[in-house]
Amino acid sequence: MLKSFANGFGMLGLASLLSDETRASSTNPLAVNRPQFPARAKRVIFLFMSGGPSHVDTFDPKPRLSVDNGKPLPFEMPHLVRTKTGNLLASPFKFRKHGESGIEVSNLFPEVASCVDDLCVIRSMVADNINHNGACLQMNTGEQAFSRPAMGSWLLYGLGSENQDLPGFIVISPAQPAQGAPLWSSSFLPAAYQGTLVSDLNNPIANLANAKFPATRQRSQLDALKRLNEIHRETREDDSRLGARIESFELAYRMQSEAPEAFDVASESPATKALYGLDEPTTAIFARQCLMARRLSERGVRFVQVYHTQTSRRSSCQLWDQHGGLKTELPANCAATDRPIAGLLKDLKARGLLDETLVIWGGEFGRTPTAEGTDGREHHPFGFSMWLAGGGIKRGLVYGATDEFGWHAVQDKVHVHDLHATILHLMGIDHTKLTYRYSGRDYRLTDVFGNVITPLLA
Repeated sequence: MLKSFANGFGMLGLASLLSDETRASSTNPLAVNRPQFPARAKRVIFLFMSGGPSHVDTFDPKPRLSVDNGKPLPFEMPHLVRTKTGNLLASPFKFRKHGESGIEVSNLFPEVASCVDDLCVIRSMVADNINHNGACLQMNTGEQAFSRPAMGSWLLYGLGSENQDLPGFIVISPAQPAQGAPLWSSSFLPAAYQGTLVSDLNNPIANLANAKFPATRQRSQLDALKRLNEIHRETREDDSRLGARIESFELAYRMQSEAPEAFDVASESPATKALYGLDEPTTAIFARQCLMARRLSERGVRFVQVYHTQTSRRSSCQLWDQHGGLKTELPANCAATDRPIAGLLKDLKARGLLDETLVIWGGEFGRTPTAEGTDGREHHPFGFSMWLAGGGIKRGLVYGATDEFGWHAVQDKVHVHDLHATILHLMGIDHTKLTYRYSGRDYRLTDVFGNVITPLLA
């Protein structure tokens, strides 16, 4: 039963800032470790819009597109363009200024716009890959071609978990992204650091209850199994998988009392459920994901990644991939996520958690300012938007800019490596010093790149 129980949620992420050798022999790899310097954030919630949301239709208004709608782009497109797109396409959506900061937001996000004074909108993001697979890998792991540890795995490796009875890295995704497990894999880091996938929102952790044996009997079984596994591991010290499995059994046992309550969104007040949109069919799925993220974060889960991959209308791994249907599908995606995201921000703030929780919104890239067909946009890594909130981020700020058409990032470019360096910095980690030796060299989340974007820091 314990094996079935542990398999229900996979090998769980554990961490420490000790040496690699000490980590391997640590009796408590979940132990919390002090950051390298005072941290501004304790945990991260990454709201990932799989497929690539259009920046020129959401957070980066371009009046010039309306003026030149239907005209050719007045400069040569980069040679990396995946397929040939057409002429300029004006946004069919309206922008207006919001809050004291006066940040312009599309009418697709009225609820998020009400939180704009808590946001730092980056309009100058750049990535290196124009295809979903490579771009998603880079945004999640820092590497666009090869298997690398996910950002959440690096944070667990560096900081440990605040809650000894829950996984430290949880991924909430009803429909898995096309790239699947590599987006939350620990790769060459010890297997214990990988993310735990929650795909069934009604039954988040499979095999959680044990109807056969009482806790005392399970404890005896687990102790016996651990002794046998330790004997087996003595001759296999270089293989981290068995150690991770042993720890997953232990964590599974502890989770029997903690996890049911942590995932129980039904226990929330009617007002809280309404705040997230749990009571509306359009928003119910993503509302449940966001509410789970808040409950997990306030219970000490270090990194929660929330993938928007499913709506009440249809199931798709890349909902934001509007090669067509821009005027219908993009509003549907925004309607499904707007209220839950705003509810999450407002709820975290009301509970005093936003200051220590870094919230990130974005996808793997943006969309072209030019048209694909008559009602779509192509992939676009050359300049796009993301936003951050809480956790030491300067509020009510727009950072960087694309050109007047929204094609190139032309002011204060923020590469994916820079974003990762900044996130680690906010968590109290020098990205150049969080390394792991593998295959003869030291690896890190940012590889040999990345700079902390200090103007974003409060």
